[in-house]
Amino acid sequence: MPASPSTARAINDRVALRLLQQEGPLTAGQLKQLTGLSRPTVADLVERLTAAGLIEVVGESGEQRRGPNARLYGIVADRAHLAALDVRTEGVSVVVSDLLGRELARASVPIADDTGTGPAVEQAVTLVERAAKEAGAERLHTVGVGAPGLIDPATGELRDSSGLPEWHRRLVAALQERLPARVIVENETNLAALAEQRDGAARDRDTFVLLWLGHGTGAAVVLDGRLRRGASGGTGEIGFLPVPGTSTLPSATDCEGGFHSLAGSAAIAELAAGHGLVATAVSPGEPEAAALVRQAVATLSSPSASPSPSPSAFSGADRFLSALADRLAIGAASVVAVLDPGCVVLGGEVGQVGGEVLAARVGERLARMSPLPVEVRASALGGGAVLRGALLTARESAQDDLFAPRSR
Repeated sequence: MPASPSTARAINDRVALRLLQQEGPLTAGQLKQLTGLSRPTVADLVERLTAAGLIEVVGESGEQRRGPNARLYGIVADRAHLAALDVRTEGVSVVVSDLLGRELARASVPIADDTGTGPAVEQAVTLVERAAKEAGAERLHTVGVGAPGLIDPATGELRDSSGLPEWHRRLVAALQERLPARVIVENETNLAALAEQRDGAARDRDTFVLLWLGHGTGAAVVLDGRLRRGASGGTGEIGFLPVPGTSTLPSATDCEGGFHSLAGSAAIAELAAGHGLVATAVSPGEPEAAALVRQAVATLSSPSASPSPSPSAFSGADRFLSALADRLAIGAASVVAVLDPGCVVLGGEVGQVGGEVLAARVGERLARMSPLPVEVRASALGGGAVLRGALLTARESAQDDLFAPRSR
């Protein structure tokens, strides 16, 4: 059956809004060309969307053109303000943006291990409120939160996980109580994968696995363009993967003895120390492992730098990166054997600073270990992928709400 006039109008409005989101400001003529709609239909939808406060005139298409046909229409960016949070065990970072995703404010706060649950939650919520005020946002429409741990697929809530601070779970409830906003929680590694697919190393892939390498380890699985969470939300809990090379086996409450014991930041730092490497973090909160991998890659990549690295330093860096690649390949090979993703992205801070040097070494080892073809890529976004993914999630949710067909 053909769509009713009201349904057709709603569909046309949504198509036009998506085009303005993707392409930026457009004239009525450009909307006509891109949508294939008639001129009167485009004029009608422009009038409706302007009256609804969703689009506005933002300029003209060229100096030589004047009048109604030259008007550029764009989405009203301040129709809604969004926030994205990256919640780590050691602190919280927040970004506030407009509806188009333009960053308006950014802030972070460290939270010490011995901080009580109540004070930790208060610090984090206050950080969000201050960032929103700095951005000039009277209220937030949607807040995207990226956190470690399991997200219950039925409720969308962060589940109680051993080893993670209690304030993580309390924070979500506090945000919902204090802010008149929709709060969406997602696993940090899943958000990183969404960001790498949209803006990073996996832009040309609809099937891939992101191996998160930061303070801890994790994995995100994207198959046929869809993020896969599993029956209990635990897809990608690779830290619990039993692997050779550890002294024990992981348990249901502790990933010690699993892949985390080979590739977590503390394990990488211990491996580096065994090869005589030392390094200093370049930013607060950076995993020690990232600083060490950065130093090793720089040593190998700059043999002619002044002062040039000593032969022993060069050899130590080379052996360290080779040993690290051996470890990473063990975890990656298990994922490849089960999922055949064709592409593995080394994500997080460690994956980003390891760059092509580390990715190439892991790729070489996978080629020897598995008959399945797989390309190994370095993260383009690093630790910043979590915030980026949280903001993309908040933005899409807000746009789905604001761009939804309204009864007329």
